[in-house]
Amino acid sequence: MKNASVRYDESHPAPLQGAQAGESSAVALNLRQRLLNSGRYVILILFALIAIAPFIWMWSSALKESREIFRDPFALPTSLNFENLVNAWTVGRFSDYLKNSIIITVPTTVGVVALACLAGYGLARFSFRGRRLVFYTFLLGIMVPFQSIMIPLYYNLRDYGLLGTYWAMILPAIALGQPFGIFLMQAFFRGLPGELADAARVDGCNEFQTFLRVMLPMAGAAMSALFVFQFMWTWNAFLMPLLYMQKEELRPLPLGLMFFQGRYTQDYGLIAGGVTIATVPVIVVYILFQRQFMRGLTAGALRG
Repeated sequence: MKNASVRYDESHPAPLQGAQAGESSAVALNLRQRLLNSGRYVILILFALIAIAPFIWMWSSALKESREIFRDPFALPTSLNFENLVNAWTVGRFSDYLKNSIIITVPTTVGVVALACLAGYGLARFSFRGRRLVFYTFLLGIMVPFQSIMIPLYYNLRDYGLLGTYWAMILPAIALGQPFGIFLMQAFFRGLPGELADAARVDGCNEFQTFLRVMLPMAGAAMSALFVFQFMWTWNAFLMPLLYMQKEELRPLPLGLMFFQGRYTQDYGLIAGGVTIATVPVIVVYILFQRQFMRGLTAGALRG
């Protein structure tokens, strides 16, 4: 019995050793997870620096004189010089280009968001014959490149007397923005619970009131994402205004920047100032709608 008890006592340190082994494995797992997270953050910071570096170089060049840029193009400015921004705004007529871009971009973006919400809600919530055919017909617009329709569209705008006006850019841009907008909004409205619409109808709302007062406020994140996308696409449009808005007084910022760069080829500081003016509005819009933009993309991914 004594030997048996000794063997029994010698066999029981195993649970203590197992607990110590479990603690050590948990520490090792925690350390491995921390190293993995640190590696992810390092990679994300590296890609962020790669993405931000061109903007930092452009903004710093806009605050330097040309001889300072030629001496050391990648160095930070020794002193803040806003002369390039002032000259680009006045001499380079970037104030007029900015006004034209706003006149084109704001109605286009609002029109795309409004029509896409209406069409997306109808395709998502109503059942009618040919609904899938209509939806897939809209999606065909995503697969048709603008270069394949730009010549027929030119003749159509000429026949309607719209060439050389703001409408020559606004109306086609609204139409070309519908396929993606309808795809995004239809996916979002399809994921909303139908009980909300039923409750609104019980309270006496008609279909349009249900859409406007109940369903549309819940689609704010998706509308913000579509607004940011369409704003950037319209603001940076180049080929369409080059073809359909050939008057100098109608040039938007991307088109004006091209002619401005050709005129001041050697003045890199002045060109950087013009590019800075052209990019600031897009950055401001993204910062203002950043939170809603990310929520809209996440909601669209989950519901789509």
